[in-house]
Amino acid sequence: MRWKRLGDGFVCAIVASSIACAQKVSSNVEKSEVRAHLELSAKPGSHPVPAVVWLEPMAGTPTLPFLPHGHYTLLQKNRMFMPHLLVVPVGSMVAFPNADPFFHNVFSLFDGKRFDLGLYEAGSSKELPFTRPGISYIFCNIHPEMSAVVLALSTPLYAVADGTDQFLLRGVPPGDYRLSFWVEGVPQSTLNGLTQHVHVPPGPVDLGGLRVPIAPQRAADHTNKFGQPYDSTPANPY
Repeated sequence: MRWKRLGDGFVCAIVASSIACAQKVSSNVEKSEVRAHLELSAKPGSHPVPAVVWLEPMAGTPTLPFLPHGHYTLLQKNRMFMPHLLVVPVGSMVAFPNADPFFHNVFSLFDGKRFDLGLYEAGSSKELPFTRPGISYIFCNIHPEMSAVVLALSTPLYAVADGTDQFLLRGVPPGDYRLSFWVEGVPQSTLNGLTQHVHVPPGPVDLGGLRVPIAPQRAADHTNKFGQPYDSTPANPY
């Protein structure tokens, strides 16, 4: 094949053709259904422990796009964040509307996304992008009982544990992956040490138990955004 000129339109046509070809090949590959279950040493209560598992493709394994779509919201209502756990694609814009009749001040000092939205009143909303993969623990600087988790991922191959600590990931292309998971109440250093390589063949796959060697701990008292204890007799927020 001889190319006389590589104009912008010609390059775009080549790129578009390559993407379409890759999508066609991917669509012809038999996808796998991957199951796993969480094995905890003990639970801090009778309720399910929030947990997420995800697969990141290694070299030679097809990479599926995971692009932001629609609106992502972490609502503040009744002195709670809803939902408590929010999984979003990297690059997503997340809104933090205040549906309570008083002020809130949303912040996070953790590595996933460090931010401080400042004080804002009832009926207003603020938003910000989550531009890097990671786990963000979200709090309110006025109400210490409020907490949430935003997990930003670069892969659509993830699953949130159901009420029986089971995971189900559908549409997984066969290949080699790095498996990671997050369990609320387990130190991140421990979870990082549990990351593992898994090979996914065509068809149904059961990875068995994902064992966590220590029991999740109940949420400990956290400091405010200044690193100080919360005021035990806070001012009226109205």
